[in-house]
Amino acid sequence: TLIDSIRFWRGLAKEYLESNGIKEDLSQTLEDIVPMTMSESAALFVSRFALKGTPASVTEEMSKIMDRHYREDIPLKAHVLPFLNALRAKGVRMCVASATAEPLMVFCLKRLGIYDLFDFVLSCETFDTSKREPMIYLEAAKRFHAGPEETVVYEDALYAVETAVSAGFHVNAVYDRESDMHWEKICGIADEAINLN
Repeated sequence: TLIDSIRFWRGLAKEYLESNGIKEDLSQTLEDIVPMTMSESAALFVSRFALKGTPASVTEEMSKIMDRHYREDIPLKAHVLPFLNALRAKGVRMCVASATAEPLMVFCLKRLGIYDLFDFVLSCETFDTSKREPMIYLEAAKRFHAGPEETVVYEDALYAVETAVSAGFHVNAVYDRESDMHWEKICGIADEAINLN
């Protein structure tokens, strides 16, 4: 939602699988992993493609690739910085709740100069969950001493929007070209929508 990372994640899966000799059509697999954490994706790759190694070792190999991108070249999405600064200037308390592993997320946010705008960061990996479950959103609200109805969730993926809405949060959908095929459905579910493209 904040950074333009989806193309790197999608490229990671393809790059990793092809480096392990998987040359078949990967379109379904790439779609299947969209809502997954890296650990879940690794487990899927091991089982679906009979890869050598364990989900943990595959996760470690993929982490090394993504670590470089988070440290070097994943950019902020357009208009994010002025929007965050405007919210902070109004006294809005903010956090980041992400499927990305916390060390990668923290480093990237610091590199991009926005880490200090947030009260805290939460990773699905830390809580052994995904955004198909509301745990990460509920934990964020709890730390803000607020209920779901007092908390606005910004999301750009259909499955995450569905989860947050179902849990009673006010959801503001953010357009992302990777979720373009679901944008109409997302707008029909979310309370509000932002499309700056």
